[in-house]
Amino acid sequence: MNKYWKKAAAIVAVAGIALSATACSSSATLVSYKGGKITQDEYYKELKSSQAGKSTLANMIIYRALKQQYGKKVTQKQVDKEYNAYKKQYGSSFESALEQNGYTTSSFKKNIKTNLLTVAALKDIKKITSKQEQKAWKSYQPKVTVQHILVSKKSTAEDVIKQLKSGTSFATLAKKYSIDSATKNKGGKLTAFDSTDTTLDSDFKTAAFKLKNGEYTTTPVKTQSGYEIIKMIKHPSKGKFSDHKKEIDEQIYQSMEQDTTTMQSVIRTVLKKSDISIKDKDLSNVLSSYMSTTATTNSATSSN
Repeated sequence: MNKYWKKAAAIVAVAGIALSATACSSSATLVSYKGGKITQDEYYKELKSSQAGKSTLANMIIYRALKQQYGKKVTQKQVDKEYNAYKKQYGSSFESALEQNGYTTSSFKKNIKTNLLTVAALKDIKKITSKQEQKAWKSYQPKVTVQHILVSKKSTAEDVIKQLKSGTSFATLAKKYSIDSATKNKGGKLTAFDSTDTTLDSDFKTAAFKLKNGEYTTTPVKTQSGYEIIKMIKHPSKGKFSDHKKEIDEQIYQSMEQDTTTMQSVIRTVLKKSDISIKDKDLSNVLSSYMSTTATTNSATSSN
């Protein structure tokens, strides 16, 4: 469930400190107190000397460069759709999840937009080769439809399997034992998925793809959520590569998104195209970690 929070921080995030608002020279009072005041000049000087301030400026530059080059490829409708999907997924705990991860509604939507812009840049800059496609095709599994029963204890899973072997229906046992409230009253049926799916546990998928139509796992499958019993409803043949090219290409791009070196290269290309000129010499190196070809994962931006 924490997949998005991690993803939002992994590529590029837009920090919340309004550095741009203080970038102009001004002696205007920002804060006053008994015996003194803090001016905008003083605040800006303090902020730009901090790592947080420098990271904020870097994030602002990256966001605006991405938006300038790829803004037409990301619509507000796309942002709202993804936002609403996470809101629905978390339900009543969504607001607390935002707060715990340091987001407001506005900053979370901006992070979503930044990630969508970054993906647009990735797909424009990094073209998939036939060699990559063929490699992915070898391990590709087409969309299958399964039923599952999720329980918290191995002993419970073993008992469920015994009852299946004795003839009790899978749907009956799912309703009685499964702790997955979203599927237990639907016979444990899941939405069809293929090997490119990133929401399901990898051990779950591996076990499922081994099953033929009508078969179920005869030993409990340990996953991050508990213990699973899986039954195959529909396992189609693999078919032709051309029938699954879109899904395979998406899988390759998703893999690229997780590769820090690749994403650093994408951001570097975007920044070079923008011809960035930083006027304050004290901030001249804020993009050094992105522009260097030896940048490491430590230079990845953090979330709000």
